[in-house]
Formats: sequence, C-alpha cells, structure tokens
Amino acid sequence: MNVVVCVKQIPDPNAPGKLHPESKRLVREGVDLILDPGDEHAVEAGLQIVEKEGGEVTVVSMGPPKAMDAIRRALAMGAARGILITDTALESSDALSTARAIAAAIKDRTFDLLICGTESTDGSSGAVPAQLAELLGLPLLSFAKRLEVADGKAVIDRQTDEGYDVVEAPLPAVVTVTGGINDARYPALRGIMQAKNKEIKQVGIAEIGLEGKAGKAALTQEVVEVVPAEARKAGEVVEDKGDGAKRIADFLQALKVI
Repeated sequence: MNVVVCVKQIPDPNAPGKLHPESKRLVREGVDLILDPGDEHAVEAGLQIVEKEGGEVTVVSMGPPKAMDAIRRALAMGAARGILITDTALESSDALSTARAIAAAIKDRTFDLLICGTESTDGSSGAVPAQLAELLGLPLLSFAKRLEVADGKAVIDRQTDEGYDVVEAPLPAVVTVTGGINDARYPALRGIMQAKNKEIKQVGIAEIGLEGKAGKAALTQEVVEVVPAEARKAGEVVEDKGDGAKRIADFLQALKVI
C-alpha cells in the first residue's frame, strides 16, 4: 500500500498574521513557519494505513527551499521520503497552479491513496484536493473522520452537520481528512535523527513539464483588494416587561429566521 500525502509549510497560526501591502498575501519572511497542523492528521492517517497494510508514505509539498523543514517533520513522524516542488516561477501560485504542480510531480508514481487535509490553515480555500482528483482522474472522498482500506477500495465516514455519511470508492483515490480523524503522533528523537538521512527529491517547474502552465505565468486568481472585517455591532438587550417574547419573535421574523 503506497500512500502519498500532501503537506504545506505555513506561518504559525498561533502568531498574529500580517498581510504584505503590495502582494496582499501573508508575510512569510521573519515569522515562525511550521507544518500545517491539518496536514499532520493527513500524515498520521497515511502512516496508520501502511502500518496496517504494509507499504510506505511519501510526502509532497510545493514551496520555497525552506519548506524542506515541513517535509522533514513529516519524515520524522515516519514517512519514508519526500518530494519538494520548488521554483521561483511558482511564487504567488493560486490553487489551480498548486494542484497542477503537485499532479505533475506525482502522476508517474504508483500509489493507492493520495491524502490531504481538508484545507490549508493559511489559505483556507479547500480547492486543491478536488482539483488534484480532477487532474489525476481519480475519485474524491472528502471530509473523512474515519478511513479504512480493504478489498481494493477506500471507505470513509464523511463528516456532515447532521452526523456522517458512509462513502466508498475504488483505489487509487484522493481522500481529505478532518482533524477529528486521529491524534497525530509527535516525532520521537529517533525519528528526528532518521529523517536527516531520508531522501527528499527537489524538482523545478521545467522538470515536471509545466513551464508556462503554472505559477506566475498561469494565474487564474488574483487578490485585488483587502479590507478590514466589519466591526461587530453591539447586541440589543431585551428587558422583559411582559412583551419580551413578542419582541424576540418580531426580531427573528425580521431576520427571516421564522
């Protein structure tokens, strides 16, 4: 069972984020960068699958050279090898360019599962996994809070507002996992030391055949304006003088709640 897991290095979400005034994107220089916490659950899900079924986990990421640190953490958790797609031509890539790059980097690899978090903590678009599934021609099993593999198919419990749906698809497949699927393991000292000797292959845009088809040369999205969120308005206190229920009902009716 060969599993590929997509990971991303992001600014530490516990620190206040800042937007660059010109690019209107998160500032990534001079801040603490970490492996996206959501991706830790994806790595853990992959490791649990191969520990049960055999095989190995490969992690893939797109980013600057320092994104190697995020891959190293995944390797310290137990992944076997990594792939880093890094090229200045890929700076400021949108979701579609990111998906194109990852798909191109892994399309010739044999794998049974491609696991992603539901969305990155910094961008929160949630678009890349579905785009990957489309580009690779694979079924997508999304929002998994449980994942099992047996008899050539993947079965998930898809988290919903009302509970969960049981969904299955033949392998290979793309799966996105929620934070509730597991408790991600913390890398042990032995794993950290072993990670230093594990292979991380670096590839550029030319090596994956995407010159002019991804990154700056093929943007489909652009942030044109950023405005502060509207300040939260003060609520209304209703003093019940015999007509409290009616006033609340009128208020909810005005909002078309009832």
